[in-house]
Amino acid sequence: MLKKPFPFDPLLKHHILIALGLAIWIFLFLALTEPLDTNELGAMEKLLYLPLYGLAGAIAYLLILPLQTFLYKTNNKIWMLWSELVFFSLMFLFGLLLSRTIYLYIVVPGEQNPYSLYYFFTAIYIPAIITILPILAIGRWAFGRYVEKKLEDQKIEIEGEGTYEGLRLQLNDLISIKSDDNYIEVSFLNNGSLKKQLIRNKLSSIETAIPELMRTHRSHLINPEHFQQFKMISGKLNLILSSENIVPVSKTYAAIVKENLGNRD
Repeated sequence: MLKKPFPFDPLLKHHILIALGLAIWIFLFLALTEPLDTNELGAMEKLLYLPLYGLAGAIAYLLILPLQTFLYKTNNKIWMLWSELVFFSLMFLFGLLLSRTIYLYIVVPGEQNPYSLYYFFTAIYIPAIITILPILAIGRWAFGRYVEKKLEDQKIEIEGEGTYEGLRLQLNDLISIKSDDNYIEVSFLNNGSLKKQLIRNKLSSIETAIPELMRTHRSHLINPEHFQQFKMISGKLNLILSSENIVPVSKTYAAIVKENLGNRD
């Protein structure tokens, strides 16, 4: 279950918005529930001290973002449920350290009998987390679902003729298409790994349906975004694409291929 994919939003600007919302939510929580003897503080002191706790929560969230990015990329850009749990665990640990520091050295500096760490953790921090966690988790999940839906809407479809199965994928994941009798062989990336799938269709139909592709040979179409370099093999021009895909270039298309791809080599 922990290896189940979880909705994820990789956009930094959305996480900054989440951190800002978290800071505001923590401030409102403390101002309304007064768990830190804030009822003894004056109005100006509340406006001075309470936002610091909100800032601590936001900083704790932002501090984990580099690790979040690392986990996302090392797992082939798949965010798992265990990744989400690791994120929250570390974030709440940093939040505890920051909030405890603010309490001891800013809110009650020099106090002879401050709240013990045990009391601070069990009576103040845990109730705050229980209140904050659902909102934060829902916010992250909602942004993740929004991004997933947006990506799904951007997918192209390589249709199979008749009742034959087709393929939906991001254009950026499509590497090349090869004609194979009455079928086409589609080479594409799936979570960073090269995959190939046979689909009953004609290369000419795909060329018309997806104009972003480039013909290099009567039997081959490529996605120019995956071009890496030209290579001569046995005296014939070929293209090296992503994942070491090698595609031939016929004399008929050599001039236009060189013209279009020459500045990318």
